[in-house]
Amino acid sequence: MGLVSLAKAAGRRPVAVPGGRSVSDFYEPWEKLIRIVILGKVFQVPEKNMLLRQLQYVSEDVGMGRYCWNGECRYCEVHFERPGDPLEYPALACRVRGFDGMRITKLAPEVRYNLADALAAAPAEDEEASGPSGALSPPSGE
Repeated sequence: MGLVSLAKAAGRRPVAVPGGRSVSDFYEPWEKLIRIVILGKVFQVPEKNMLLRQLQYVSEDVGMGRYCWNGECRYCEVHFERPGDPLEYPALACRVRGFDGMRITKLAPEVRYNLADALAAAPAEDEEASGPSGALSPPSGE
């Protein structure tokens, strides 16, 4: 079985990179994408991965950032909220796993810089519920 087949079997998105490695080597095995909201923008990221890797999934520029990936530099500091919990939690993206429904409310400058293009292109959270005209979609059954 080739590298690409192994990556697909493990639930990884295979992408070739120089040196014969695959981008899927950077991610923990995953089976589905989960929804997270970053500064009001919606993203789909692989489950069961550290948040910094999930951010790299939506913007490869994260891989070029000045991160130490071990929690010492604090360049990946974020603040997040859990669904149904009004508290805001500080964390390092290299030390916390992203979860379905996670809302990231603050980003360190380095993370914001690396995500700038992805944030500009992503749909806003309120646009998901809007129809083509921009109005809220009616509830189903009406």
